[in-house]
Amino acid sequence: MAKFALYAHLKAKPEKRAEVESFLNSALPLAQQESQTITWYAFAEDDGSFGIFDTFETEAGRQAHLEGPIAKALMSKASDLLAEPPRIHKITLLADKH
Repeated sequence: MAKFALYAHLKAKPEKRAEVESFLNSALPLAQQESQTITWYAFAEDDGSFGIFDTFETEAGRQAHLEGPIAKALMSKASDLLAEPPRIHKITLLADKH
């Protein structure tokens, strides 16, 4: 079972929603290359916000993701695409259902 997770909440600038969605779609191949990332989800919320949720077996895997290419690309584009800085939450998973 994955024990560690991240949830990143992204509030797009209204005129940049399509670009945020495109960015998230383009990040999937990068996530697929991360051997320590168990699951990776990018999603749209109903208020113009977006999110990323991913899981890891170890804290080292989570940290590697935070230092990896998706995070770097997101942070380099954040001020252009987002209405506020990304809110990144470190989560410890207590239970899961498959």
